[in-house]
Amino acid sequence: MSIIDRDLKDSHSPGLSADWKMAIAYNAALHVALVGLAAEGYRVARESHHYRAIQSFAFTLRCNSKLIAQVDAFRKKRNISDYERAGSVSDREVEEMHTLATELHSQLLDWLRNTHPELILSQD
Repeated sequence: MSIIDRDLKDSHSPGLSADWKMAIAYNAALHVALVGLAAEGYRVARESHHYRAIQSFAFTLRCNSKLIAQVDAFRKKRNISDYERAGSVSDREVEEMHTLATELHSQLLDWLRNTHPELILSQD
């Protein structure tokens, strides 16, 4: 959970490129998925682990397919900015990813309170 909090904060750090800010916000969303899976006793295998973690939102947080598609589109965007082309992320996309990650974090906390309250006692 502390990784999510850190990344949500750091994705607004001044002086970082939009590419990097979006990647940090994306990482927060990815960790929301990983926490949800861990709470249910699962973890993602190495192969395609980002994709699989994102798809797990349908089973843990019960996210709709539109939201999952949005996160997956940012996964692809992050791959491009990390591995192929710098400067491909706009400030608007940074804000969209940050907002999405923040919403997912809120949903995760609500979900944990309802399904695994023993895991968030120290978080309240």
